[in-house]
Amino acid sequence: MNRITRKDVEGAINYLNLITGNDSEPYRKEGNKWLANKGNFHLSGAYGGHSLHQMSNDDGGIRDIFNCGRVPMRELYDLIHAYIKGIEFARKEVTA
Repeated sequence: MNRITRKDVEGAINYLNLITGNDSEPYRKEGNKWLANKGNFHLSGAYGGHSLHQMSNDDGGIRDIFNCGRVPMRELYDLIHAYIKGIEFARKEVTA
């Protein structure tokens, strides 16, 4: 089993932002102010664990997408890919 790196997880998050039409960066600078890019998905990490956050308002409020706290990089990578597959599945037209 290959090791999952931060680069792997960030690549999955970049793809998630792409398919959802969200900005790839969490913040943008307008004049002298930094503003949150509402909808942006980004990596959060602390205490050796990681989670996927999404900007929920213009002031930088976030929500934890999976509500499972901080998890190892591989587990987060798998969760993000499952989330992406769910989005892609929901967008497909059902054919009978």
